[in-house]
Amino acid sequence: MPERSNPSPSASAAKYIFVTGGVTSSLGKGIISASLAKLLQARGFRVTIQKFDPYINIDPGTLNPYEHGECYVTDDGAETDLDLGHYERFLNTPTSQANNVTTGRIYDTVIRREREGAFLGKTVQVVPHITDEIKRRMLLLGQNGQFDVVITEIGGCIGDIESLPFVEAVRQLRWELADSDSLVIHLTLLPYLKAAGELKTKPTQHSVRDLREAGLQPDILVCRSEHSIPMEMRRKIALFCNVKINSVIESLDADSIYSVPLLMRKEGLDERVIKRLKLTGGATNPDLEAWKDFLGKLKNPTEEVTIALVGKYVELPDAYKSINEAFVHAGAANECKVTVRSIQSEHITADNVAELLHGVDGVLVAPGFGERGFEGKINAVRYVRENNIPFFGICLGMQVAVVEFARHVLALQDANSTEMDALTPNPVVAMMEEQKDVTLKGGTMRLGAYACDLKRGSRAAKAYGRNHISERHRHRYEFNNQYLEQFEAAGLVASGTNPDTGLVEVIELPNHPWFVAGQFHPELKSTVETPHPLFSRFVRAAIQHRKG
Repeated sequence: MPERSNPSPSASAAKYIFVTGGVTSSLGKGIISASLAKLLQARGFRVTIQKFDPYINIDPGTLNPYEHGECYVTDDGAETDLDLGHYERFLNTPTSQANNVTTGRIYDTVIRREREGAFLGKTVQVVPHITDEIKRRMLLLGQNGQFDVVITEIGGCIGDIESLPFVEAVRQLRWELADSDSLVIHLTLLPYLKAAGELKTKPTQHSVRDLREAGLQPDILVCRSEHSIPMEMRRKIALFCNVKINSVIESLDADSIYSVPLLMRKEGLDERVIKRLKLTGGATNPDLEAWKDFLGKLKNPTEEVTIALVGKYVELPDAYKSINEAFVHAGAANECKVTVRSIQSEHITADNVAELLHGVDGVLVAPGFGERGFEGKINAVRYVRENNIPFFGICLGMQVAVVEFARHVLALQDANSTEMDALTPNPVVAMMEEQKDVTLKGGTMRLGAYACDLKRGSRAAKAYGRNHISERHRHRYEFNNQYLEQFEAAGLVASGTNPDTGLVEVIELPNHPWFVAGQFHPELKSTVETPHPLFSRFVRAAIQHRKG
């Protein structure tokens, strides 16, 4: 057997944790990864998380939300998996394109290099060429000196054909790196059979068997369960899965994803990781006081409001994941329980809008693409504008507000967005000039963080507490500035604009209790530690509305 290769200094600058999953999908690898990262960060370690997805799309940008949930956009304009949102919300640190890699991106890179002649006539194969590219990207974030620990979440399930190259790459890396520079955490399920009245370990044993057949021995098992795992059962799992007893970690169903770090702390997950990786220099105990304070406010609210979320993808909660989580953060900041009532915009008409929005304390019109449900959103915005119900519009939600105002206040009855009607005689929302010649769909929108100047004294400026901000975008259409004077003369204020292009980024009605909309996606920058100010103020306005 060949000797283990010596790792390069750059490769061993950081420690690497690989998180895999088995038995079934949707067990929460992203939440476990983010929770462990939070515990290590709370001890003073510099941590980042990356997600490797096995699908062949270059990125999730062209995926329907019903397929894969929301598309999460980073500051550098990457369209990424929604798990990156969990990473940012837990760690309060930004991610980037490097934090999300797909099979499609790996193959695209390798094929481009082959076309350039980079492989000197070699036969390009999954091993070593694809696995080498995977390994290069797995190590990338650990080589810049910014992080002590890099956690890599491997998407999919052990046993899936499509994820095999990622598992093989991890196997090779574990062979190449020093023993204390990497570990594998395997997340699995202990199903409870109600008829038998007991938990079953066999699916976990088989999942670990599959992992070992691929050449990976897990160091730690995190076992999802609806019931507490008896010590005798932990011994059994440890024995047949070849791990230490204290490396069998119980992960019970939690009342909130934000409770998971404390549950993992109670189980000693961070301590097992620190010992296995021989991490030094961190605090003896994690500082989780701010986190506990957040949970205290979240679980003991003094107020309660109901917010209507009007969108076209409401049947799948993950389609608006960041919006829902931003309401959790804003609710805790206001010590308020925010109940989100999802309303399918296709179902809203002028005749039933009052009934559908009855009893709500605020309405958020969600982002989206295409004409399906657009007129329903128009009806919702008109109702809240005329009835002084707090309103918050995001991306398409701002464009809807613009079209509604144009039709019913400016009396431009045929006003529309050119996305919905390319021949509208009053295109109050139109495609940006730089987008008109774009033919490719993937990665070509206005993406990532852009600056915005806010008008002094505006609702938006007061919410942020400053006049210069930066927010993330994902769109092709914008407010048509040719109509700006008409809008402002009628009372709708463009309170935020891009300093370089003059594009309108925020609109508001000063004489309304709360009528604010942004072309950007504020939900993407809301975290536990820093709830987004627009969401916080919106919830506060909803509280005031409820009190009358």
